[in-house]
Amino acid sequence: MIELVSVEDIESFENDLELALFQEYRDVISLFRYVVETDRRFYLANSVDLIPHISQGEVFYELTLNDAWVWDIYRTSRFVNNVRVITYKDVNIEELAKTDLDIPAS
Repeated sequence: MIELVSVEDIESFENDLELALFQEYRDVISLFRYVVETDRRFYLANSVDLIPHISQGEVFYELTLNDAWVWDIYRTSRFVNNVRVITYKDVNIEELAKTDLDIPAS
């Protein structure tokens, strides 16, 4: 017998996934130096390189991230070594401030 899944069950499942993702984000953000937002994804990264290109009057961006974490509830592994993004849309890069809880290197 096939059991039907209700819309409420699906929404509850997705809400649980989003909450778990937010909790993971909160746990790992201190490991990263940059927050990067593109039109399709949100990343945390320790190295960011943004190169603008002009081709036939159009501007596009080549974005390379190293040691990154991807905000995506459907990925089984969100940690990636290298990410390369090509986009015609805006890219927002912010350097994270160090918190007062950081222990100085001796």
